[in-house]
Amino acid sequence: MVAAADSFPPQRIEAGPVVLRRLRATDAGAIAAAVGASLDYLRRWMPWATPAAAERQSQLGRVAEADQWWEAGLRYTYSVVTAGRGTLVGEIALHRQADVARSEIGYRAELGYWAEIGYWIAASQSGRGYATSAAGAITELALALPGIARAEIHCDIANGASSAIARKAGYRLDRIEKRKPAAPGETGRLMIWVRDSAGGAAPQVGRSQMR
Repeated sequence: MVAAADSFPPQRIEAGPVVLRRLRATDAGAIAAAVGASLDYLRRWMPWATPAAAERQSQLGRVAEADQWWEAGLRYTYSVVTAGRGTLVGEIALHRQADVARSEIGYRAELGYWAEIGYWIAASQSGRGYATSAAGAITELALALPGIARAEIHCDIANGASSAIARKAGYRLDRIEKRKPAAPGETGRLMIWVRDSAGGAAPQVGRSQMR
């Protein structure tokens, strides 16, 4: 799906103690440093958290890829920075997804669109409400985008911190599915947290700089 020009999200979102800012090349060094300092903390749940991800050149490649996804209207990735000093503390992304059905003759029908929210916060910055504020703001944004009926957060049943963030952001636990573990801390039981457009209000998205 390619988003229409007027359906792109803001490049900057104020969300209480943090600001969500479209990922850019100048963030690569800070992201690499944050990942490097948090590898033991992140690798429990994030398959991508490897020593290579702590290299600036690797992050520059990710930024270039993120730009392509953004312009295609499929994935919007933000750096999460503190509202006061602008310190980079993590990332959050909104992925457009589609529910599909296939007929007996192979016809593929799109039934509706939804958004998956993914995030990480540096180990030294955890427990300060940054992820909860960012998740609440980007969820409200997702549900305001054309055609998006629901937002989901997926995390392993053992990931208590991510579960707490989903609850605080107004999500409800919809189901638990079996999935082959992809990271050392995972049990293979994936929680699907859901919030739809008819749900309760998420924290308000502040003033935005539109694309």
